Amino acid sequence: MSSTYGTLFKISTFGESHCPGVGAVVDGVPPRLHITPELIQAQLDRRRPGQNKLGTQRNEADQVQILSGIENGISLGTPIALLVANKDQRPGDYSEMRNIPRPSHADFTYNMKYGINASSGGGRASARETIARVASGAVAEIFLHSKYNVEIVAWVSSVGEVDAPGVNIHNISRSEVDAHEVRCPDAASAARMVEQIEHVKSDKDSIGGVITCVCRNLPAGWGEPAFNRLEAALAQAMLSIPATKGFEIGSGFAGTRQRGSVHNDPFVQKDGRLGTVTNNSGGVQGGISNGETVYFRVGFKPTATIGHEQQSVKARSGCE
Repeated sequence: MSSTYGTLFKISTFGESHCPGVGAVVDGVPPRLHITPELIQAQLDRRRPGQNKLGTQRNEADQVQILSGIENGISLGTPIALLVANKDQRPGDYSEMRNIPRPSHADFTYNMKYGINASSGGGRASARETIARVASGAVAEIFLHSKYNVEIVAWVSSVGEVDAPGVNIHNISRSEVDAHEVRCPDAASAARMVEQIEHVKSDKDSIGGVITCVCRNLPAGWGEPAFNRLEAALAQAMLSIPATKGFEIGSGFAGTRQRGSVHNDPFVQKDGRLGTVTNNSGGVQGGISNGETVYFRVGFKPTATIGHEQQSVKARSGCE
């Protein structure tokens, strides 16, 4: 199903942009894990809209409700249902565009696939859907950290033409990322990013960017050969996020400009285990984790909703 992801650990998300609520059902969570609403809410608070003037000004509290699967802060091993209510529902804002497919939105394609699409906002294509991912991801992170001490940190590494300098993937912390409203840990780069975003917003336009993510302490041996390679699973998950346009792991496309003698990661004894001197592979070789830090980048296109007049056509009904 298009709204379900995973095998042993599986999530199913639901809800549209301006419906009563969005959420997820998380299945495959082991019993006796310490999971509280506060732990999940902490991640939703980081995502919550309206925190600053740079992003959407939609006013939502995004308070999570745990409907099942957890009792007294302990997981039961049964499906965990999570719900976040949509408080700022404004379907009337979209009435004039009911039969006009908006450029680079999913109005037209959804209608071609289903014969109907949500009349308000972006429906399932809206960024509101990512609430379910954040909530269920918080559950996954609790398990990964408690069982394997896995640490996951992501940050904005570029906005438009503004790039952040190299960040040490071995010690960057989430608190360093959250110290800046644009979620870039480098203060000077963050200031330039803010300046560029404000300039673009003053032109009633939008701009894209790149997120870099590191996953530390993954054991060697995760992933499968061929179609279920670890990097393929990561790419599928990342590219299913709205507005994504690119994924690269390790050296990525820059590695295509190198020779094998430079790109290869030599093996050495490291910290009592077999490791590599460099990590151009991004922690994955042959589709399987090698014990080094996994790191990847995801590219996001400019937001399709802008203040400029744009070209479209009026369809007969429902964007047909």
